[in-house]
Amino acid sequence: MALLEYTLLAGLLFGLFFSLVGIGLNLIFGVLRVVNLAHGDFIMLGAFLAFYLYHLLGWNPLVAVPLEIALFLIIGLPLYYLLVPRLLKGRDPEMLSFILFFGLSQVIEALAVFAFGNNERSIPDTAMGMGPIKILGQIFPATWVVGAAAGLLAIGGVYLYLYRSRLGYATRAVMASREEAQSSGINVDLVSALAFSIGLILAGLAGVFSPFMLGSIYPSMGVGLTTISFAIIVIGSLGNALGTVAGGLIYGLGLMLMQTYLPSWSDLLPYLLLIVIILLKPNGLFGHGVRHA
Repeated sequence: MALLEYTLLAGLLFGLFFSLVGIGLNLIFGVLRVVNLAHGDFIMLGAFLAFYLYHLLGWNPLVAVPLEIALFLIIGLPLYYLLVPRLLKGRDPEMLSFILFFGLSQVIEALAVFAFGNNERSIPDTAMGMGPIKILGQIFPATWVVGAAAGLLAIGGVYLYLYRSRLGYATRAVMASREEAQSSGINVDLVSALAFSIGLILAGLAGVFSPFMLGSIYPSMGVGLTTISFAIIVIGSLGNALGTVAGGLIYGLGLMLMQTYLPSWSDLLPYLLLIVIILLKPNGLFGHGVRHA
């Protein structure tokens, strides 16, 4: 019973972290209807930035958070204007986005291998300067709790952004219909660029905590993280950013249960979840919230 309790609590902690992993991808899809196959590679870049800030400068990884927010905003805005407007003018933006961002993913991974090498890297749990934390009688690494808290804060931030700000109202209008939003005077390009940048910022923040939650980081980890992100957002439904929370929690709990009781099958979990959800509820748990073209 103690093992099951530990597994379930760990699953909740990891579920909140994986919500952070997937929510940026879902936000971008919801606003732009493009599939960012380089999502996991941006998480990887965020992870390596935190790694080098710690190992070269001795910075606590939490100090990397504001720096990553600024950096990924600087990357996101020009990248949007360089790639996405042309993409949206095509006959099938979703399919074209698969091709374009797959190519971007390969470029980022190749450059990362060249810059960082192929070896796995890690950051010690002591880097955050905190000891283990007890939750309901179970002891967990502080880094797990901080990673979960970061996911929870990000979810709250996305909620406030979408439902409690003027920019969020404009963003949801664009999610509902780009044409109607533009005809009502909303600067659709600016709203889309900011949403795209926020999606990359969220990916970068997930990267800060990846060395602790995933155990190690390496340049080719992006593909696997993108697959996991897709599994998470399909569970909650494509285009519903807050549905990602349900997807993340289900994935986190499933992962911990698999690693505890069926460890040899745990790597198959994203694919198993995708198959089950697509067969039983193709639109995801919150499919009614998905916008149709």
